[in-house]
Amino acid sequence: MESLAAVVHQDAFAKLAGIEIVELSPGHARVKMQITPQHLNGLGVVHGGAIFTLADLGFAAACNSHGFDAVAVNVSVSYLKAAKSGTLHADAQEVSPHGKLGTCTVRVTDDAGDLVALFQGLSYRKGPPAPRP
Repeated sequence: MESLAAVVHQDAFAKLAGIEIVELSPGHARVKMQITPQHLNGLGVVHGGAIFTLADLGFAAACNSHGFDAVAVNVSVSYLKAAKSGTLHADAQEVSPHGKLGTCTVRVTDDAGDLVALFQGLSYRKGPPAPRP
């Protein structure tokens, strides 16, 4: 898991967005993002792309937690509540990690625990476990 965390920490776009890994275990990841003015859209709420990026990193970490190189083949996101400040948390859980395909649900919540977005992702495992640095 430490090597996967190192790989995830090398994600330059996630780093730019200020996303941090909180927990990482097989099939599960929890990440967070402190909302800053750079995350806000013209209406003063968190941009959908910032929320998507947070959920996507959680999805990637959960799907790659078995040592396989896994990539997204399909994702969808539903935005349920606007967020303006505080911290957003994304809890990613694989619900079907078998074979070449894996399904993952990511719940994005605010500091109050309210659901901000729901993300569903389908990953494809590219091959046998990859060596991690």
